[in-house]
Amino acid sequence: MLRVLGLALYGPLAASNRYRLAQYKNGLHKNAIDLEVHHLLDDTYLRNQFSGKKNSYFSLIKLAWKRVYMLLSSHDYDLIILHCELLPMIPAFIEKMLLKSPYIYDFDDAFFLRYRQGNLKNFNFFLGNKFDSIISSASAINAGNKYLVDYAKKLNQNTNLFPTVVDTDRYYVNQTKENNIFTIGWIGSPSTSQYLAEMIGPLNELGKKIPIQMIVIGGSAPEIENIAIREILWSEDQEIELINKFDVGIMPLPATDWARGKCAFKLLQYMACGVPVVASNVGANIDVVNSDVGFLVQDKESWINALTQIHEDSRLRAELGYNGRALVEKKYSLSANLPILVEVIENIVK
Repeated sequence: MLRVLGLALYGPLAASNRYRLAQYKNGLHKNAIDLEVHHLLDDTYLRNQFSGKKNSYFSLIKLAWKRVYMLLSSHDYDLIILHCELLPMIPAFIEKMLLKSPYIYDFDDAFFLRYRQGNLKNFNFFLGNKFDSIISSASAINAGNKYLVDYAKKLNQNTNLFPTVVDTDRYYVNQTKENNIFTIGWIGSPSTSQYLAEMIGPLNELGKKIPIQMIVIGGSAPEIENIAIREILWSEDQEIELINKFDVGIMPLPATDWARGKCAFKLLQYMACGVPVVASNVGANIDVVNSDVGFLVQDKESWINALTQIHEDSRLRAELGYNGRALVEKKYSLSANLPILVEVIENIVK
């Protein structure tokens, strides 16, 4: 039995932990690979972040030391899968000293921009090339979309397209859905709900013509006139049931480098539940969405036109949902992508 250590940045509350690492444990075990997942920042840290509370420096140092101690005292892993970042704000050469086993670098966001843009750009001189160094030294790279693959491949030829996928045995289609009001849905986190601002104009305009309800799971919606908005706290137990209430699932994104690193995961969640999708014509959305499963849009008018078509044509709505589910089963399911991970691991640890 091969022993593999999965190092997640966040705890199980984060989708990246559950969908990039933890959900593969059973399937890998059946292939004689034992995956043990450890996280750096626990769920308390995430809850504080989402609620606007500050995490104390002492608690962060404690969590970091716990990870360092675990790595220093562990000698019997055949391989490490490092997701995102081993230790924030720490240079690459220290991380590579701690990673004593061969490692796969796994990422599903444009983390290479972390110290080049935004709040941490002042650290660009010291840490701007951190992820380039981590990528170039890895035994293999698992990247969540084509944009990330293209970036990583310049640094490491052993780069694989490894999307963030869903377990279609868990995700189901509600065949008896009957909404009294056209229901537009979105799922995400407080950090990504900022992208819903793009929907203010289209939904305000559309709401003048038809009754609309928007369900927002896991984030805060902007103020939008002429529609009803329900904000619902995310929970793993309820997310699939709630997605099944949608008539259409949306994924607005701005055309930025960071947004291009997004892996269209919420679209796959919608499609796995047989829900048609409308998404901004950006990044991985372009790879996932075709005319058989939904619409790609680029401005206010195209948002309105796409949502209107789905609202007015129940047959189209059902057809798009059926095709979306079929596409997920074929290309973006746990069962379809498990063999990719097994092959990557076995090619390193022969």
